[in-house]
Amino acid sequence: MKKTLILVRHATAEDQSFRIKDFDRNLNNKGLAESAAMGKWFAANDIKPDIFISSPASRALKTAEIIAEELGVNVSSINLQPAIYDGGPRAYLGAVTGVSENFTILVLFGHNPDITYFAEYLSGANLGSMKKGGAAFIEFENQKWEEISAKTGNLTLYKTPKQVQGDE
Repeated sequence: MKKTLILVRHATAEDQSFRIKDFDRNLNNKGLAESAAMGKWFAANDIKPDIFISSPASRALKTAEIIAEELGVNVSSINLQPAIYDGGPRAYLGAVTGVSENFTILVLFGHNPDITYFAEYLSGANLGSMKKGGAAFIEFENQKWEEISAKTGNLTLYKTPKQVQGDE
């Protein structure tokens, strides 16, 4: 059975400053618009993840919540994985391999550079650096979530907010 992993880098956040901890940085107006555009694009293309996993950092969680709302998904069902915030690509792998086999489409919201490294690790593709709010779609044929590892997936699509805002 085919599995689809959608990796979403959080949308544009407020700049880092000494007054605010990195973990607590919120989306700025551009980031709110990017998240809504991606959510609308997901809905228009009938992309319906079975499970949402997110870093608990404000900017990643808000990106997840806005996309969930656009898809009519209850935001309380978003699964928070604290290790994604600063645990490196290994934390991303742990979040994915721990998912129940009942789910076939997983969307995971995280941070650069780890999310780009993770997408490249799984697919062997060269993404450079994922854009803020960008989504990488990686498909796995005949694999269980727990079996996913290096170069076992196929990058089938990469979309950015700028691309989908141009589609409207």
